[in-house]
Amino acid sequence: MSTLAEQRPRRLNVDDFNYTGPGTPAGQYLRRFWQPVYHSSDLTVGQPVPLHILNEVFTLYRGSSGQAFLLEQRCSHRGLQLSTGRVEGDDLRCFYHGWKFSGNGICLEQPVENDLSRNRGNLRSYPVREYLGLIFGYFGEGEPPPFPLYPQFEHFDGYIETNSYLRNCNYYQNLENALDTSHVGFVHGDNSASFEGFGRGSALVAKESDWGVAYTFTRPDGASRVHQFGMPNLFYFLALPVDEDIGWQESLMWFVPISDDRHMQFWLHRVRAEGDMARRIQERREKRRTEIDLAHQDVAEDILHGRMSIRDVDPARVDMVQLQDDIAQIGQGRIVDRSREQLGRADIGVVAIRRLWIREITAMLEGRPLKQWELTQTCIPRAWALDNEQAVVGGAGTKTGDGASPVVDSRPYIEVERELSALHGEPRR
Repeated sequence: MSTLAEQRPRRLNVDDFNYTGPGTPAGQYLRRFWQPVYHSSDLTVGQPVPLHILNEVFTLYRGSSGQAFLLEQRCSHRGLQLSTGRVEGDDLRCFYHGWKFSGNGICLEQPVENDLSRNRGNLRSYPVREYLGLIFGYFGEGEPPPFPLYPQFEHFDGYIETNSYLRNCNYYQNLENALDTSHVGFVHGDNSASFEGFGRGSALVAKESDWGVAYTFTRPDGASRVHQFGMPNLFYFLALPVDEDIGWQESLMWFVPISDDRHMQFWLHRVRAEGDMARRIQERREKRRTEIDLAHQDVAEDILHGRMSIRDVDPARVDMVQLQDDIAQIGQGRIVDRSREQLGRADIGVVAIRRLWIREITAMLEGRPLKQWELTQTCIPRAWALDNEQAVVGGAGTKTGDGASPVVDSRPYIEVERELSALHGEPRR
């Protein structure tokens, strides 16, 4: 007979969140939420692709109607990879023996069989939604929750930039990095002197919000900058100005596991510019997309293996911000060992999000109610120069007409190649 101690579930810790395959605590929790998995512009009508996400493999395709569909990876007949098949209308026919499946997984034809009356061969399908230039999937059990909308990114005086990148380490390292303001002055500065107090631990506050965590840094003059973290894996903030025409940029991002040791960050930027100004910005962005001809993932590997120094890197040829974060996050290990970490006051945001994850996943495993997270008006990010300008920050804007604001892809071309390679399951280069 087992003892009471043996019957008691093991207490969760942050390292449990590294693993997101089917049946894992973090995997179950993430599957309760809609997750971005692909750029709409990358999915061609009639060209199925294998999709590696959340430590599973699926089949993603776009039918002739333009609608996207998500099915299991393999045919129910003999297990062939369905992405090798042929799209017929909105259906998918297996390459091997021609079994045909609808977008919702129903087996419609078994050409060499005489009888479909047994209704065998159906596949599992997964809910799909395209929104703001991204394809989202729901991978949990039962009916999906309502799809979360972000009206401030839909219809305003400007356009949406879609962006993303591949990082070859565990997703939770990047998620925690979002709630670590104090790294900015060191990782993204020319030298440690650029720190100048930004992100000092005594000036940071992290509080639970309706959506997740409100993370605030307050300057000595009393002005504050507030980032918003959304459970379980979103981040909403005002990015520092990097373009003379844009200024502060409202951004929303997701950290999505591919496998335990690599992940995608999907990113939306709200660019408040139209007409000639928008054209100038987009021309500069397009030029930059072409100029970047070194994959930051490769450069990071060279630096981490001692083959070069970051001081040797030509910033014109690589995305320096992503490279800097690659070094900081991959340099902890593909999957970080937290057993020897020593947290300080500046890690208050990291501690806050860990506590929420432990609380919510423990409740899920014990069958207790979970908090229903909501992006309310109190969860809009702020920066000292833009406080209370809700018509701009988090506001729906004043765009006239019925059309949504246009979506523009801003990813460096070399990044697109790397992302698709990883999402389709090719080995890490």
